[in-house]
Amino acid sequence: MSFETTSNSLAAAAISNTCVMGATGLLGRALCASLERAGVAVTRYSRSPRPGFAHWDPARGEIDRAPLERADIVVNLAGEDVAEKRWTPARKQLLRDSRVQSTALLARTLSELSDPPRALVNASAVGYYGDRGEDAVFEDSAPGSGFLPELCQAWEAATAPAARAGIRVVLPRIGLVLTPDGGILRRLLPVFRLGAGGMIGSGEQYMPWIAMPDAVSLLRFLMVATDVRGPVNAVAPEATRNAHFTEVLAKTVHRPAFLPVPGFALKLAFGELGQSLITGANVRPRVLEQVGFRFEYPRLEDALEALVR
Repeated sequence: MSFETTSNSLAAAAISNTCVMGATGLLGRALCASLERAGVAVTRYSRSPRPGFAHWDPARGEIDRAPLERADIVVNLAGEDVAEKRWTPARKQLLRDSRVQSTALLARTLSELSDPPRALVNASAVGYYGDRGEDAVFEDSAPGSGFLPELCQAWEAATAPAARAGIRVVLPRIGLVLTPDGGILRRLLPVFRLGAGGMIGSGEQYMPWIAMPDAVSLLRFLMVATDVRGPVNAVAPEATRNAHFTEVLAKTVHRPAFLPVPGFALKLAFGELGQSLITGANVRPRVLEQVGFRFEYPRLEDALEALVR
């Protein structure tokens, strides 16, 4: 489904006001800009005082309710970067609080409103599935084990008050969002352009991904898709292993890629986080395929060719 189609859908669904948590993040910024180009009023929320932002402080249980009362749809993308730092006990608690605590406050508040929004689109992640080897996983597959799956389960469960109040809750389990403006692609590009890129570990692990334009279009689609609720695998339809990703990225920047990063080195440097980088799951977007969502970039080659300039 293209931006033009989703723009028409937003208007047809009479969506004129939205609230976005996590609006200062990579995906949040892109979504807000896209909605405003479509003529939708966006209220951005921030934990820190910012001109033009509504305020919330999940640690204190504080949230500005007035914009939520006016909102047709609420989108929650809040959460600290999972891959930014080593997973110390303190870091794990921060990752959990930034997702579970904030979502719980939001869902509870929405359930108490006299005029709640029609839907809550609340981010989750493909980390829900953990390390699944060769097995394809779908929205109804069981969760994996370990920190990330447990975090994602708690994150999704925190939306329960909103669902019990009759609000349509959608849980996009988002894969690696590819954009040169941030995330994994921004970190890898300088290395690969120097010809110093390579596989991570064995290269056999799956890397569920989605191009930024499709991630934004998908979120907008979920805002108006009234028959979709619950988990949705927000990943491109092409199953990609790290070895293939490495090969395509190196070809795109016209450089060789022959310096693999050994798995033991990642585990030594990053501990439990390093272990997560050499494992993955073959996540399939079954719900999106069933409802007919059309990706602009279903193939990795096309996505990287368009994104990498």
